Amino acid sequence: MNLDLDRLQPYPFEKLAVLKAGVQPPQGLEHISLGIGEPKHPAPPFVTEVLADNLDCLSNYPTTKGMPELRQAIAGWCERRFELRSGSMDPERNVLPVNGTREAIFAFTQAAIERKDDALVVSPNPFYQIYEGAAYLAGAEPHYLNCLAENGFIPDYDAVPDEIWQRCQLLFVCSPGNPTGAVHSIETLKKLIALADEHDFIICSDECYSELYPDEHDKPAGLLQACAELGRDDYARCIVFHSLSKRSNLPGMRSGFIAGDARLLEPFLLYRTYHGCSMPIQHQLASIAAWNDEGHVLENRSQYRHKFDAVLRVLQPVMDVKQSDASFYLWAPTPIADDAFAKGLFEQQNLTVLPGRYLSREVDGVVPGEGFVRMALVASVSECVEAAERIRRYIESL
Repeated sequence: MNLDLDRLQPYPFEKLAVLKAGVQPPQGLEHISLGIGEPKHPAPPFVTEVLADNLDCLSNYPTTKGMPELRQAIAGWCERRFELRSGSMDPERNVLPVNGTREAIFAFTQAAIERKDDALVVSPNPFYQIYEGAAYLAGAEPHYLNCLAENGFIPDYDAVPDEIWQRCQLLFVCSPGNPTGAVHSIETLKKLIALADEHDFIICSDECYSELYPDEHDKPAGLLQACAELGRDDYARCIVFHSLSKRSNLPGMRSGFIAGDARLLEPFLLYRTYHGCSMPIQHQLASIAAWNDEGHVLENRSQYRHKFDAVLRVLQPVMDVKQSDASFYLWAPTPIADDAFAKGLFEQQNLTVLPGRYLSREVDGVVPGEGFVRMALVASVSECVEAAERIRRYIESL
């Protein structure tokens, strides 16, 4: 077997299962999970109707490149959402449908990395663990940039030595961030594009939380948008990942896309042809309907806004927790060690949160996730409020 498999750490939820093993929560309290970022809002009915109406497509093989109509819908959405020049997002060359961003991030890394002894994949820390696993299995070393409160949970890119940028083949940007919800400014994205030009690396921007933001007049910027403002209609060295999982409450449909530099997507399409991961036709048709509709997304944001407001009212008297820039996560500092906090909360209140240390690696003697827990406000408003009240009771008992 590939020896790099031995370098993979257990997934955060495996560590969480070990932490909770043998713990008996109160029997009288129903379990509430804020641990996994799995949307619980209902799927849009018009999307499920398209799925149901096209089950006869199960008898057809889908193509790796996807239907032209889907690529056109995605290109149109990109141009509308990120204020791109009309026609600059070519559905033939700049877009590929994927089975969710997780598989696409992993697969693109395998296709993009040139196997060299000093190859680096630069990643935020804490981070989505696929970045690390993708780097190891592509034959590269991950290099972590700490995301600390004093820098708004955005990496301090100015502190990165030129030597690291010179070895960097691929930079992962996660904006809005998982787990912190922090959003990169468009000025920062432009700075990264300049660094990519200078040192010849690829920027992979994971933007799957981009449509979950609290202020309708302040949308998170995207990497394609930064390209457009710089007049870079070729999106050189820039790749973005988007998904319907969070935007449209469709995690089980495994539908997303990768878009950007056509010179990178052409060989990636060849890789995917061998990889064998085309999207089912009925899912493509349902995805077209989802990307072409914004009404359900507006309602989705409204529900999250209501949940954040209600939860923060309960928690802020006992926790130094604030509305995140975007996403459905609260990145909350804990009064005791984060793993002890998560274990005690489960033991006393039958409530699951994810310790921040499970999403981090130690760099320069610092584990940036330590002292935080990630709370995913994905359940109903009433469940999230009940969860907040349990957290408050637990903190008050310490």
